[in-house]
Amino acid sequence: MTLTFADKMRGKSLRGAALALTFSVMGAGAAFADTMRMAVTTSFHNSGLSDVLLPQIKADLDLEVQLLVVGTGQALRLGQAGDVDAILVHSKPAEEAFVAGGYGPHRTEIMYNDFVLIGPAADPAAIKDATDAATALDAIRAAEAPFVSRGDDSGTHKKELSLWANADLDATTLDVSWYKAAGAGMGATLNTASGMNAYVMSDRASWLKFANKGDLELLFAGDPVLFNQYAYLPVSVTKHPHVKGDLAAKLEAWLVSDTAKELINGYRLNGEALFTFNAAE
Repeated sequence: MTLTFADKMRGKSLRGAALALTFSVMGAGAAFADTMRMAVTTSFHNSGLSDVLLPQIKADLDLEVQLLVVGTGQALRLGQAGDVDAILVHSKPAEEAFVAGGYGPHRTEIMYNDFVLIGPAADPAAIKDATDAATALDAIRAAEAPFVSRGDDSGTHKKELSLWANADLDATTLDVSWYKAAGAGMGATLNTASGMNAYVMSDRASWLKFANKGDLELLFAGDPVLFNQYAYLPVSVTKHPHVKGDLAAKLEAWLVSDTAKELINGYRLNGEALFTFNAAE
């Protein structure tokens, strides 16, 4: 059969239409989820909870949350600069200053755990039976036992400094021969303490998740001052119109939902809960 020029052109047009349809279907199948950027603390990330929450957020909201893992101080600075759409941190005074400065419209409490004091099993400063955190830290100072601080302006570091202040001590005046600033995240700081067989303050989740414990043990916990609240703060669209306020609000609604509550309360390691949900209580 001989095709005319018109037939050949019709064939090309049909093939072209089919090719266009193929690209259209491929494009629809490869549609990307919405994406937003959230700065989170190293302690939250080290806990492993993000590995549980993020896939469910993607499934429920078709939302890809890209995490920037930094200390609380740096997370707040990223929010102030409008480099992220939201932050999840754990230093209430700093968070309240962030909101008061107009960098975020509000803070929403999501979950909590506690800080704990870790140290050598031999406990040379004898903090295991201390009556409170201030007494425990003062005993470490008196013994000049090696102590490793985060030293990175994180929420954990801010809390540690406040605890030294509660013990009537200024951490900036402590002798560097025994008080060491790691200038690092929680995992790296715990590694340093393990290598030095030193005392260190950690959030409970990071300690439970930490594998390289060596001779270290959890020696002191339970003082109410060691309460560790995590809060979510969307970044202000007034200061930074480019931030994705709609997606930040969408994520916030999910974080205070029953689904989030079940996942957060159900996240355990060796039978021990790492966080307790307390949003909207």
